[in-house]
Amino acid sequence: MLQLLKPLLFLQDSFLALLSIMFHGGGRKPPVDGVGISMNTMWKETKTTLIIPMFKYLVSMCLIIWLLVFVECAYMNLVVLYVKLSNRKPEKVYKWEAMQEDMELAHQNYPMVLVQIPMYNEREVFELSIGAACRLIWPSDRLIIQILDDSTDPAIMELVSMECAKWASKDINIHYQRRDNRNGYKAGALKHGMRHSYVKLCDYLAIFDADFQPEPDYLQRAIPFLIHNPELALVQARWRFVNANTCLMTRMQEMTLNYHFMAEQQSGSARHAFFGFNGTAGVWRIAAMEEAGGWKDRTTVEDMDLAVRVGLLDWKFVFINDLEVKSELPSKFKAFRFQQHRWSCGPANLFRKMTMEIIHNKRVKIWKKFYVIYSFFFLRKIIVHFFTFFFYCVILPTSVFLPEVKIPTWSTIYSPSIITLFGAIATPRSFYLVVFWVLFENVMAMHRTKGTFIGLFERERVNEWVVTEKLGDTLKTKLLPRNGQLLKRVNMKEVMMGIYILCCACYDFAFGNTFLYLYLFMQATAFLISGVSFVGT
Repeated sequence: MLQLLKPLLFLQDSFLALLSIMFHGGGRKPPVDGVGISMNTMWKETKTTLIIPMFKYLVSMCLIIWLLVFVECAYMNLVVLYVKLSNRKPEKVYKWEAMQEDMELAHQNYPMVLVQIPMYNEREVFELSIGAACRLIWPSDRLIIQILDDSTDPAIMELVSMECAKWASKDINIHYQRRDNRNGYKAGALKHGMRHSYVKLCDYLAIFDADFQPEPDYLQRAIPFLIHNPELALVQARWRFVNANTCLMTRMQEMTLNYHFMAEQQSGSARHAFFGFNGTAGVWRIAAMEEAGGWKDRTTVEDMDLAVRVGLLDWKFVFINDLEVKSELPSKFKAFRFQQHRWSCGPANLFRKMTMEIIHNKRVKIWKKFYVIYSFFFLRKIIVHFFTFFFYCVILPTSVFLPEVKIPTWSTIYSPSIITLFGAIATPRSFYLVVFWVLFENVMAMHRTKGTFIGLFERERVNEWVVTEKLGDTLKTKLLPRNGQLLKRVNMKEVMMGIYILCCACYDFAFGNTFLYLYLFMQATAFLISGVSFVGT
């Protein structure tokens, strides 16, 4: 192992020596011929006239963006605080009455509900999701379950088909649907499923991904909102993670997603009656979907696409914070990276394609257009990724070489601490992991920034869809082997960033007069650990 590290240590020492010469003159006497003096003078002039002013400009831009992000974060959390203090539960804002049996009408007072479960080679979880859907408490003659199987593995296709047949023999109205291609991926499967004649009988559509397991009373709690409030188009439940304790990576994902539901979804529902559909664990009014044009596969975020189009028709959405659906978090780092690429690339690409459509919309007021373009898209889906990576992983480390540029303490300590506390409140049991969470989020910001850039400029991989691997009960029964070949596990982007930040930390430790190196050492370690895939299962 020491032999493998020697080249890296040599490169690090050489790089630090070069930086020392560049920024401190190396502590050596200049050569007699004056060449050293000329080079040193040229470097100082370039640094003074070009590098420092440019760096100050970049810092100023980051501080402005940081203020915008901080204000948006504070706004969302204040809305959530107001909702909690005033006890403004959805049941008090909107009319909600439990479904009642009518002896004369039998089950005719229950609306027809379609449940869609799209899946692709889901060997580990298909039984869990199908079983949960078939156990939903709803009159069997008013419920249709549709399994949209795009699997390419014949063995899995057969297993899913047999599972559907098993439930059909128990008088469950379940349909096993396949198509002869995977065009449009999930959106294509959902659109194809809506073409069947029996769908025309249905009023509402509930969607669950293959790893989601709704509780039996899910429809009984969600559907009444749509029945009694004709202006509502979507009822969204929150996710509860069955494998959050699997590893440190899943614990940190839980913190991120809990904050998303607490802040973004709850504040959007309470203040604007609009938020992004999470793609699963939601119930749609089919009439609203059809009015907006149904599913579209122009991006990899068909859920957000539909939500924005329906919202622009002035339909309202409601988020039910205490209505939870069990789901699974990706526990493999590679699977998580692919998921985050899709979740960052898709919204950026949708923003590119829908901006003018939003601006020219005649159905909603200008303040809602501003909210959708600025807050929902630009700030939360675009800028925040660029800012997090660029400021905390590029600007701050590089600032150790330019002590002439002062970065205010409020932007590096005070404000980030407040926002971090906001995020940690959503998952109190993981408060002690907050430092690891921040460092890991900065690592993932690099991938989100890349995905956002690809989506904005429609570069290669813009429509890449890699289905997130689910493990179901696998982790309860066996340990998953790691790939023993180190080179196959190495992620060069993380390694290179880790080495750069490590060099910055060493330089600051040797020549700086601040304690920034403490953060830089930790952030470099997070990048390097991720770089060799020592995160996840």
